[in-house]
Amino acid sequence: MEEMGRESRWEKDAMTVEIVFALVTAGALAAAVFAALWLPAWAVGLSTPAGEGLLTVGGVLAVAAAAWRVARVLLRFDARRRRGR
Repeated sequence: MEEMGRESRWEKDAMTVEIVFALVTAGALAAAVFAALWLPAWAVGLSTPAGEGLLTVGGVLAVAAAAWRVARVLLRFDARRRRGR
């Protein structure tokens, strides 16, 4: 009986680690995507329509990239867990 409790706790700990990993890497990816569009916006001028458009697109793409990363990491973890690895 004790062994099942430990395994359950290990699984919970593993899921916590995966969630934190997913969020941290999603944040890094979002920052990189936003920076990739912020630099050209900064070069053309942040207050120009082109600069504002680049910032808007950068924000939208950053959120989309972060959501994709979280989903990918957690779905991959679930698939490995179901296979017993």
